[in-house]
Amino acid sequence: MTLKALVHVVDDDAAVRDSVQALLASIDIDTLCYASARDFLDAPNTMQPGCILLDLRIPDMSGLELQTLCADRPQRKPVIFMTGYGDVDVSVRAMRQGAAEFLTKPVNDERLLQTVREAIELNRAEQAEYNRRETLRARFDLLSERERQVLEGIVEGGSNKQIAQTLRISHKTVELHRGNVMSKMRAGSLAELVRLYMGLESEARLA
Repeated sequence: MTLKALVHVVDDDAAVRDSVQALLASIDIDTLCYASARDFLDAPNTMQPGCILLDLRIPDMSGLELQTLCADRPQRKPVIFMTGYGDVDVSVRAMRQGAAEFLTKPVNDERLLQTVREAIELNRAEQAEYNRRETLRARFDLLSERERQVLEGIVEGGSNKQIAQTLRISHKTVELHRGNVMSKMRAGSLAELVRLYMGLESEARLA
């Protein structure tokens, strides 16, 4: 079942919040509105795909500071800035910090809707990738230390006999561990098992 999108609007101007909420409701997108950064941070971190529409100047902290905090959250969402006070330096900084877009008020309705749609689709893709990685990590965590050693031997191209000699265990024990590895990692073939492991290795290097 596909989760419905939810857009978070952080702006101290009630008129702006109401206007954006009504606009997004017209295309059946739900919103949650916050008058300050603290209100947003105190709210539960929802799992629904979506984005954050963020004013640059808000109570408690700047929009850029809130953007930085949002980047550290699990299941983070794309940030779209909407401000009447933007300048080139600030917009460049926001984009370098990963903002999806930097819009100047008053924002054209069609442009805002298109930007929000694109951000939501981006977030759906990011969440799918996040879920895939978490599932893969969970499978790997099920492996015993010996099974991980056997897996490393398989990835290095070792035969059962070579792995048995390296680990100083019997050929039959290697076969048993190999079967467990394939089952726990849910790999349908040796090639798929290697791809899964390489994905974990690549992620570990980037962490």
